[in-house]
Amino acid sequence: MHSKPTMSRSATSHCTDRHNAGPMFDVVVLFFALGVFARVVKSDLRLPEALYETLTIYLLLAIGLKGGLELSRQPLMDLLPQVGAVVLLGALIPLAVAPLLRLAGLSAVDAAGLSAHYGSVSVVTFAVALTAVQAAQLPHESHAALWVAAMEAPGLVVGIVLARLALKKQDGSKGGIRWDLLAHEVLLGKSVLLLLGGLLIGAVAGDAGVKPIQAVFIDPFKGVLALFLLELGLVAGGQIGALRRHGLKLILVGCLVPPLLAVAGAFTGQLLGLQVGGVALLATLAASASYIAAPAALRVAVPQANAGLAIACALGVTFPFNLLVGIPLYIQLAPWFT
Repeated sequence: MHSKPTMSRSATSHCTDRHNAGPMFDVVVLFFALGVFARVVKSDLRLPEALYETLTIYLLLAIGLKGGLELSRQPLMDLLPQVGAVVLLGALIPLAVAPLLRLAGLSAVDAAGLSAHYGSVSVVTFAVALTAVQAAQLPHESHAALWVAAMEAPGLVVGIVLARLALKKQDGSKGGIRWDLLAHEVLLGKSVLLLLGGLLIGAVAGDAGVKPIQAVFIDPFKGVLALFLLELGLVAGGQIGALRRHGLKLILVGCLVPPLLAVAGAFTGQLLGLQVGGVALLATLAASASYIAAPAALRVAVPQANAGLAIACALGVTFPFNLLVGIPLYIQLAPWFT
């Protein structure tokens, strides 16, 4: 019993040491840095809105397809305990984060709204973490994209319920939640629909069915991710003004909350018996914050929440923190939970 963790830690240590600088200076992260720099120096660099939407659709479908291919190779029933655990993890995150945000000085409504962003996940952060785990040659669960789809909605719904309850207490409003609109936005919104659609297509088609489109959806994935991160760098760079308005507390929140959530994700991965790369990926998902699905759902369910503050924290602070510091940190953390 003693030899197994020792061997695992030593083998993982060797891989992570050999590629220690890899995740931090991965070429796709440098594209993000270029985008931030371009915005800071007020360059006229812009990506057309239509291209941004196309890249978003591509990445969501590609991640779903990859996960679906792996699902086609193993019984789905064996994965149900993992799905249940990550759904519970996502639902509990807003309950833990909202009180911390209240301590940071946010109003009850804004704290709940931002906690919904942390309860959901960032698909792009997951994609970068996946490339880092693969570059470090860490063994990982190849169906990890299923966790992304499972964690997208539960925390978002819990955060919205918290925000509505806070709003009701604040102004005495008797209006309830329009569950039909919320369910439609959360379950049939772009992110969840494309992820689940890709998973289903990959699982049904299998390797033989997906092979004709592999050159479009599988092989160019990292290049498309780099281009998307360039655009996100431009958007994140544009949040600097908002961060100045909201002060140092927001920056501290955006940098301190992710490592705490990553520990919770890594611990969940340990309970599930995940491989070291799988622990790192689940830690990353727990530490990430949504900036695509969450703002859209909150706009429908809680328009009173400060959307600018949430985007500034999730995309302007937490996203670059995870890319530059968090993902390498979570990879180093993972061996201690295997």
